[in-house]
Amino acid sequence: MIKTKEEIQAMPEEEKKEETLEEEGAEEEIYSELEEENVKKKVKKKLEKLSEELEKAKADTEHWKNEYYRAYADTKNLRNSLERDHKEALKYRSVGFIEELLPILDSFYMALANEPSDPNLKNYLTGFKFIYKNLETVLENEGVHEILPEINKDFNPLTMNAVDSVEDDENINKVTKVYGKGYKLHDRLIRPAMVQVGVKKKEVKNEEQAQNNADA
Repeated sequence: MIKTKEEIQAMPEEEKKEETLEEEGAEEEIYSELEEENVKKKVKKKLEKLSEELEKAKADTEHWKNEYYRAYADTKNLRNSLERDHKEALKYRSVGFIEELLPILDSFYMALANEPSDPNLKNYLTGFKFIYKNLETVLENEGVHEILPEINKDFNPLTMNAVDSVEDDENINKVTKVYGKGYKLHDRLIRPAMVQVGVKKKEVKNEEQAQNNADA
């Protein structure tokens, strides 16, 4: 039991020393307990702060990981797009050149379309046939395919252009004449075939009447 100051002073000297030592020991014990409590609070506060920093670091890591994957995906998509564009450019690089060749090919086709009766002219055209055949072979090697519609076959608007029509009830919407071949480079249409198609007589009259009405 803790004694008052007066009680301590009234005690013998020896007991007074013992009491003083006990009080000092008690004070030291209390001080030690306070210090331990303060250390625990500081440690707890430090742990809480470290826990918050750890959670923030985890969130930042997750954020930047997602940003990395997003940037990686965007880069990959861009690279794939550039590769596709490059392949497309290589695949169709000769479109312009082939378009410039079309008048020459048309001239060959028209010149060789009819078999001449003159033997001298036949011999003369033999060389042109050879040149034309070689030119077609070179173009085929480059991926060029000609579109040559068959007579009396169905008209295909995807590969043909009807530049003329003729009354023919037996070949309605069928090819009746070919004016010029069409051409494709791989799967791309460069020019449709120029053809004549058969139509009903009344359809022709209706078109003429509509044209006359428009002119009027």
